[in-house]
Amino acid sequence: PAGRGSGGCRSLHLNEDNGRFVLLAVLILVYLLCGAAVFSAIERPSELRAHGRWNGTLLNFSETFNISLQELNSFLREYEAAIAAGIRADALRPRWDFTGAFYFVGTVVSTIGG
Repeated sequence: PAGRGSGGCRSLHLNEDNGRFVLLAVLILVYLLCGAAVFSAIERPSELRAHGRWNGTLLNFSETFNISLQELNSFLREYEAAIAAGIRADALRPRWDFTGAFYFVGTVVSTIGG
């Protein structure tokens, strides 16, 4: 009822179990943030070097074959989309023939369960 007054603050009170849960959640979050910072510090320089090498390769290809970087990047985006869709340039058989589908279903059932 409206006349109770202090009833609304009780829901904010943490008992011991809830306090432990909140503390554990905060510690896990801090652990994950520290892990992300370490991983980023280790991997980012290598990623930047690889990106620089790739840009050099693209520029060299563009100049060698007289194609603009814009056209080359457009072609590469189309190629990435084809790969994501399962299209392979040197495919000897379709990706989703019966044996490929059977293998996929077996993998799903053994991993997730049936």
